[in-house]
Amino acid sequence: MRILLLTHAFNSLTQRLFVALQQDKHEVTIEFDINDETAQEAIDLFQPDLIVAPYLKRAIPDSIWQNHTCLIVHPGIVGDRGPSSLDWAIINREKTWGVTVLQANAEMDAGDIWASIEFEMRDATKASIYRNEVTTVAVQAVQQAVKHFKDSEFKPTPLKQKLLSAKGKLRPLMAQNVRRINWQQDDTETVLRKIRCADGFPGVRDELFGREVLIYDAHIAKGLRGKAGEVIAKSGLAVCKATMDGAIWVGHVKDKAQEHPFKLPATLLFKAQCKDLYEVPSSEGYQEILYEENMGVGYIHFPFYNGAMSTQQCKDLLKAYKEATQRKTKVIVLMGGSDFWSNGIHLNMIEAAKSPADESWANINAMNDLSEAIIQTTSHMVISAMQGNAGAGGVFLARAADEVWAHEHVILNPHYKDMGNLFGSEYWTYLLPKYCGEAHAKRITQARLPMGVAEAKDLGLVDDVMVGEKGCMQARVREKARGLASSEGLKLFLRKKRKQRQQDEAAKPLAVYREEELRRMKKNFYGFDPSYHVARYNFVYKVCKSRTPLTLASHRNIRAMQTRRAA
Repeated sequence: MRILLLTHAFNSLTQRLFVALQQDKHEVTIEFDINDETAQEAIDLFQPDLIVAPYLKRAIPDSIWQNHTCLIVHPGIVGDRGPSSLDWAIINREKTWGVTVLQANAEMDAGDIWASIEFEMRDATKASIYRNEVTTVAVQAVQQAVKHFKDSEFKPTPLKQKLLSAKGKLRPLMAQNVRRINWQQDDTETVLRKIRCADGFPGVRDELFGREVLIYDAHIAKGLRGKAGEVIAKSGLAVCKATMDGAIWVGHVKDKAQEHPFKLPATLLFKAQCKDLYEVPSSEGYQEILYEENMGVGYIHFPFYNGAMSTQQCKDLLKAYKEATQRKTKVIVLMGGSDFWSNGIHLNMIEAAKSPADESWANINAMNDLSEAIIQTTSHMVISAMQGNAGAGGVFLARAADEVWAHEHVILNPHYKDMGNLFGSEYWTYLLPKYCGEAHAKRITQARLPMGVAEAKDLGLVDDVMVGEKGCMQARVREKARGLASSEGLKLFLRKKRKQRQQDEAAKPLAVYREEELRRMKKNFYGFDPSYHVARYNFVYKVCKSRTPLTLASHRNIRAMQTRRAA
């Protein structure tokens, strides 16, 4: 079946749907919802059987929904309507929530229901719930709706039939006055909930050091107290603000009045004001890197915000990794974070630097130092355990390990080219041919499309796919890692690993791969072609696309369309 994904952006949900529907053998293409004319043009070119809208910021035009079946993916339970569905669910402490697939009609979110699935809520940010629970059940609900669409006997349920019994209702856009924190009256749990329901968009308007800002990335500051509403400490990237009954860490801030009006670490935006603040060690405060050890296995967690890794974060992680290799363990597991494993270099920090070119160079070299340390480790078996998505250099950083394990719902974007045709580094020119083969290496780096872990395993990017509830993955990783640490074959594995590393180094030193990659990267950063700097600016400043890239809009690429239909 031909399915057109009409979407505002190629976000995490749209990517998962794109991969899942293709795996279901449907012909899928994507069109960004730029205006009525381009949407209609896409329909005329592709002639879809079905239009699915996973992420829109405006209503589908009458001329389209009146002539085509258009299914809207709404992140709310049956009866829920409005643009702030998850925000209200979090702030109202809903125990369960859901996703509803409904047909577009004249009233927003009020069409006939094609599928609806609920899930249990957890204490997490809106962005995390959207990437995980919402995305997972949204894919399931769309797959149900597609089956229903193919069934001529199926009749969707009018919303009016459900409204009397439905818990959901129409709610307005959540305004900042609802989110605003009353530091003298709101307890810590309420403060966290208000920030979490706005993370990562739009943030909560608040005041830090006398400046009005938007705050994100909040965590409980255990053991700290102070005068409610005052900044009382710092730790790593974060500042600590006291509540009426405790305190919270605020990791990231957006100050629209400043030179760089996008999300940045709080201590970077307020460097001068933080100079004399009481400093809490990261091991006791805002913790970005956590090491734990059990039964011969060392686990390194690094849940960096949005998966981005700055120069300093790479250096900190390298230090933690080197310390882990000195422990009397047999296996090291790189856990990343629950939402992201890694998305590579930190574009926001680069954009905010005095010289973005210099900071890009420092950042990629810090990533390379980390990759090299992993590749060169012969004392331990090293595992990359992907609980969350990975992109660009983060994918190749993971492949530097001996094995890569990934949850079945993880999406990988193993390419750089959409960021101004970056060549990329992290020793991918060594790692991909080694683990994937030359042909697959070219396919991986040239495709510019997301892939699921089933495809990634076929290509050699992933060694093991872990199925089941995502919350159970850590337990499964621990069980498997303990088994490897206690296995009789580990010594033989490490012996072979040392021998293979020596042979690879003799054939072509890692230093040569690095020099070749960085020579190309230097042209990206310092050359006459500004593509990378323009693409980075557009990404950081969230500049809307003026057209859908041909890599996504295959209906606009006649040759690609003919090839796909012939296959």
